[in-house]
Amino acid sequence: MTIDRQALGQELRERALSSGFSLAGIAPVNSSAHMRAYREWIDEGRHGEMEYLSRTDSVSRRADLDSTLSDVRSVLVVAHEYYVEDPPGVPEDASRAVIARYARGEDYHDVVKDKLVSLARWLDTKIDSKLHARAYVDTGPILERDLAQRAGLGWFGKNTMLINPQRGSYFFLGLLLLDIELPSDEPFAEDHCGTCQACLDACPTGALLGRDGSGAPIIDARRCISYLTIELRGPIPVELRPLMGNRVYGCDICQEVCPFSSKFSVPTSEPAYSPKSEFDGPPLIELAERLLSLSGKEFLREFADSPVTRAGRKGLLRNACVALGNWGSEEAVPALAAALIDPAPLVRGHAAWALGRIDASAAFQALSSRALVEEDSWTREEISAALSSQDDTLRPRRRHDSRTSRVPGRTGSA
Repeated sequence: MTIDRQALGQELRERALSSGFSLAGIAPVNSSAHMRAYREWIDEGRHGEMEYLSRTDSVSRRADLDSTLSDVRSVLVVAHEYYVEDPPGVPEDASRAVIARYARGEDYHDVVKDKLVSLARWLDTKIDSKLHARAYVDTGPILERDLAQRAGLGWFGKNTMLINPQRGSYFFLGLLLLDIELPSDEPFAEDHCGTCQACLDACPTGALLGRDGSGAPIIDARRCISYLTIELRGPIPVELRPLMGNRVYGCDICQEVCPFSSKFSVPTSEPAYSPKSEFDGPPLIELAERLLSLSGKEFLREFADSPVTRAGRKGLLRNACVALGNWGSEEAVPALAAALIDPAPLVRGHAAWALGRIDASAAFQALSSRALVEEDSWTREEISAALSSQDDTLRPRRRHDSRTSRVPGRTGSA
């Protein structure tokens, strides 16, 4: 049978939208204009420890879609909105954990991929040969945002996000690589950021660096809170810890301040993205205590359907310790003291740092006791630094407190 490819492409877009996607477009299969900028970004080491981004085979596959699906002829690109409102008091309340909006519900990979697979099955019934297709949802070496721009879905913002002028940027991108050629949409050519620098000014760690000579946005992932709380496996640099505030998994700041996202974002209609209570601004102490009660395997089982498993138990607990230290309340001492004897040195070291920021004799005592038995060299250094900071700032106050009667029932810092 003769296929009307123009009509089929339009029907595919409409089918994608009716299945729940917010945006849908078809991108051509050609070389990316961003590969040079990508390679320079890698060469400068701005990807940090994300070695999967710099492997030779990975870079090659990003430059050539044919190596991902032979005979690929077109790509359906879809966007699935996930925006949810912050609960009252978050993120202003330093005693509560902030988890990025995309990770408060179920794992988006499964949600988006299931929809893409259904679209592929439908498309297979519309052509006279066996369809070869492959669905990707942030799981392969592909420049998704580049394809989305080529499919007309939006432009690259200075925050490195893909921004749609009517929908903002709170959406997941999904790809369906197809071995049939369908008419492409016009690429999104206009940059609506203009002179706005809201995201650059708001980034607490200075991770956003503007645009390079070619106009590509630049981010130093090594300073990005999302990288620090999710991708980084080792210690968080000491100088960046205070800048993270109470964000324990990911960061939305550069989207929150974007005029397009703040004006046009609407709550998602996808039930799977509805926030779970344990991820919707939970008290930091409760989060830390819950993680301390779980082994690594128990953590993976309990949160199997959540994106937070990417950080792992050690990583998420490390982040919670940093947030507790930034809160700085004496109420956090028992949880941090428990973290100070956790089996993982990564957790113990960050718990020590956090205790060093709390003006309380109990924090000093926990650190002093652990210093006598700690065997890990890096953790000993963290404990020593924490005790030194308390020597400089807390001991005089403790001596004063010992001579001053306390008000019965008083809570907060010592």
